[in-house]
Amino acid sequence: MHRGKGMKFVGDSRVPATRKPNIPKDYSEYPGKTEAFWPNFLLKEWMVGAVFLIGFLCLTVAHPSPLERVADPTDTAYIPLPDWYFLFLYQLLKYTYAAGPYTVVGALVMPGLAFGALLLAPFLDRSPERRPSKRPIATGLMLLGVAATIFLTWESVAQHDWEAAAEQGKLVEEVEFDAEAEGYKVLQANTCLTCHGENLTGNGALAPPLVNLQLTKEEIMNIAVNGTESGKMPAGLYTGTDEELEKLADFLVELGSGAE
Repeated sequence: MHRGKGMKFVGDSRVPATRKPNIPKDYSEYPGKTEAFWPNFLLKEWMVGAVFLIGFLCLTVAHPSPLERVADPTDTAYIPLPDWYFLFLYQLLKYTYAAGPYTVVGALVMPGLAFGALLLAPFLDRSPERRPSKRPIATGLMLLGVAATIFLTWESVAQHDWEAAAEQGKLVEEVEFDAEAEGYKVLQANTCLTCHGENLTGNGALAPPLVNLQLTKEEIMNIAVNGTESGKMPAGLYTGTDEELEKLADFLVELGSGAE
């Protein structure tokens, strides 16, 4: 080369002299470590999937999903409970600065920041280190998030009233009755159906159903006037006459809610 042309030849031993095709080695060169994808590996995958599916189906047959009564949008006493993987958010909304006027903070802002941080983590933390001890900030934030999720889930389960939840969702058999009957009209006039429902199937934890109570006529009349001992139904709600009270009790007894 002539001097001053600005070109030089550089030799580098890391560059191979001959190009090799980018073809993976045959699996037969690694006996006992690899196998053909079709049909060997794929068949094993199908077998594992089939075993899991059969096991899952057997589990659903042995332990079917618990069903509750038909949803009633007018039931303001119903206490909803989300699935287990949302229990930590459910519990978060019970605290002062995440509920009430701050519901937006607990429902949108805080979860949004948490999940947004997870989405941006690969872009914000570009460290090549793989050991958790070498990345204290990322490790600390992740441990804090896991600990908070476990704690909130545990608190939600511990504080939930499971007996009331089972009672409010209990399936109640509907009973056919005459809506024009005098006893039913007495229930309407005394606003009994507001709590016990127009179909007399109850209102969850607020009021029990008026069918299958296993009470006598006298006991029904006493509860209607004096309320219940538990205090769920206070005294003084019934404002009708004694004659109407007897019609009410007779109506419920005829439905099979009590025995004379």
